[in-house]
Amino acid sequence: MNELHLARVAQELHIAVKQVAATAQLFAEGGTVPFIARYRKELTGTLDEVAITAIRDRMAQLAELDKRRDAIIKSLEERKLLTDELTTKLSAVETMTALEDLYQPFRPKRRTRAMIAQEKGLAPLAQWLLDNQECATDELQTECAKYVTLEGSGVTEELQVPDAAAALAGARDVIAEKVNDDAEARAVVRELFMKQGLVTAEVITGKEAEEGALKFKDYYSWSERLATIPSHRLLAVRRGAAEGFLMFRIAPPEEQAVAALEEIFVSGGGAAGDQVRTAVRDSFKRLLGLSMETEARLESRKKADAEAIRVFAQNLRELLLASPLGQKNVLAIDPGFRTGCKTVVLDRQGQLLYHDVVYPDQGEHRTAEAQQTLKNLVEKYKIEAIAIGNGTGGRETETFVRKLGLPPAIAVVMVNESGASIYSASEAAREEFPDQDITVRGAVSIGRRLMDPLAELVKIDPKSIGVGQYQHDVDQDQLKAALDDTVVSGVNSVGVEVNTASKQLLTYVSGLNATIAENIVKYRNEQGAFTARRDLKKVPRLGEKTFEQAAGFLRIRDAADRGGHPLDASAVHPESYGIVEQMARDLGCQVGDLLRDETLRAKIDKHKYVTETVGLPTLTDILAELAKPGRDPRQQFEVFKFAEGVSKIQDVQVGMKLPGIVTNVTAFGAFVDIGVHQDGLVHISQLADRFIKDASDVVKVHQRVEVTVMEVDLPRQRIGLSMRKNPVVGEARPARQGPVSATPANSRTPASRPAQAPPRPAGEGWFSSALKAAKGPKP
Repeated sequence: MNELHLARVAQELHIAVKQVAATAQLFAEGGTVPFIARYRKELTGTLDEVAITAIRDRMAQLAELDKRRDAIIKSLEERKLLTDELTTKLSAVETMTALEDLYQPFRPKRRTRAMIAQEKGLAPLAQWLLDNQECATDELQTECAKYVTLEGSGVTEELQVPDAAAALAGARDVIAEKVNDDAEARAVVRELFMKQGLVTAEVITGKEAEEGALKFKDYYSWSERLATIPSHRLLAVRRGAAEGFLMFRIAPPEEQAVAALEEIFVSGGGAAGDQVRTAVRDSFKRLLGLSMETEARLESRKKADAEAIRVFAQNLRELLLASPLGQKNVLAIDPGFRTGCKTVVLDRQGQLLYHDVVYPDQGEHRTAEAQQTLKNLVEKYKIEAIAIGNGTGGRETETFVRKLGLPPAIAVVMVNESGASIYSASEAAREEFPDQDITVRGAVSIGRRLMDPLAELVKIDPKSIGVGQYQHDVDQDQLKAALDDTVVSGVNSVGVEVNTASKQLLTYVSGLNATIAENIVKYRNEQGAFTARRDLKKVPRLGEKTFEQAAGFLRIRDAADRGGHPLDASAVHPESYGIVEQMARDLGCQVGDLLRDETLRAKIDKHKYVTETVGLPTLTDILAELAKPGRDPRQQFEVFKFAEGVSKIQDVQVGMKLPGIVTNVTAFGAFVDIGVHQDGLVHISQLADRFIKDASDVVKVHQRVEVTVMEVDLPRQRIGLSMRKNPVVGEARPARQGPVSATPANSRTPASRPAQAPPRPAGEGWFSSALKAAKGPKP
């Protein structure tokens, strides 16, 4: 490990160097973020997952910097351009940008105007201009005459300098490239771009009336400071450019940039100084400005991507950790009008027991038949909850079910079905239900989401789950890495029951991969349920290191009754079993007694069990786990019910106060399901009675809220909502903030409906403005 890197990361994160060093060493030994955060607290100084992830990522960035530095030094050595001074400078730089700036003058280039001028021997003239900027015009002409090609000199036509004007032009080209390659100049102009740069956009001539262009209308003639532009607006502009409707630029005020460069390179007001001044302006307009604009585009996109990915990951975590119903006998219904409602019965382990199709709205006979079928299924399979997908016909189906007169103890719950169709057609679904069609698989997924959202949603590509914004525009590798980290964190924070977990769920357990997860399932199917954690070592390719990383996150319910260790059902790591056993011996009881008897646990003095490797943080975790072994950190499930009589957008009236569930949080507000098929938008200005900078400070995905209807746009099927305590319907609306891609990713839009509705005429409401550049997820 590079000690300089360790010190730098420690300084950046405001933690001790030894914490960084210990964490880096654990990663080098194959440790994972969840394992290090949970079971190596003494070594890391109780760093949480956020800090540990930051150390991992920053160390990787610095390693990449070193790799690039070595490649540059090697290239310079091979071309015999490396000097001791340059080596010192290259070794001292701490950022990739500074490293590339130092390398800029030596970067292999295509033949440039400056190179041609140097071939003509004009480099000395360029240096003379820089060194003699106070010279008079006649002195300049005399110097230039030295470089004019004389007749009969034998110089090829390509290398000839016909006159003084040509000599000056070539010298200016050399100076322009020198300005472009200068590290100080690049740093100054780069800072101007980032602090004073404007993002400007305009419609491409002739594109105004083309289909799809109007969603970018607010950007037809638009500008905003790069330093303050929100990520969603920059991504909207970039999308407009990518789709061929907009042209956008990023640039600081030109005169300010040129003046900054003149301060570096112009030192006199004579004839030569005027030539240098001209070369500086030319360098900015032709070389440096374009180079820095490219950097600004890349850097601003990185920041916009990072913010969009952060929002997506945060929403995903909230969705994954939504309250589970738990192990119940569930009747799940995937609503449908013409094709009927696909109905499945799941046992308490989520296994499919029965499936059928009922038709609750196709004539009196079929309605009566559907009523009887559902009643019979509820009675026969001792149904404890009914899950209904919230797609087309969901509220009508819910109303139908509630009128069956079922026992009040049977919960009827609307379930967000975003991505269920993706799962039903996936390889995972085909593998799990090879003999069932996609409609059955989809209904099963709806039921299982109610029982355990985490276990079911990990089977679906997170981008299809229906949270976030611009997920198809951001860097896909970074998005995948962030979402994978989020899923891994969620899965391991909850823990996994090894005897019922799917292969997909096991893949996200610390230390496991797809191959080992598949081997676990195969071993379980062939040998029967695992009776003890130690039996996991019998699984092919699951060695000691993998066992160390994974064991604490794998649970075996009722392990003591099966012949395993009582702690196999808990989050206590097997490496700590000896500590708990010693506690039990000291109290003259069994480990199982400690799990059952609070008075016994109260007698434990954890300070007695501190060793060189086990400290108070681990002992505190152990005692907490003994009190609630295998506890689920997710909140307890509560049944939610939408407002009666409001099942379609036509039922929604301005001024209504309605219960809802947050389905997506974005930079510009939150989308809320109020039970009418189309989610409504709570603009960020309507989230609270105070200024809100970040919507996630107020709302989370799956949060239950009460909203007031502010506006209903029937033609465009859009609803504006408010979460203010006493909103005034019709009050002055917030200032326009430009269009955003805001159709909720989980909007339950029928496939037959266009992804984009035509724009609303002038005078539209604030929520319609926010939705103008709407674009749903790719199928």
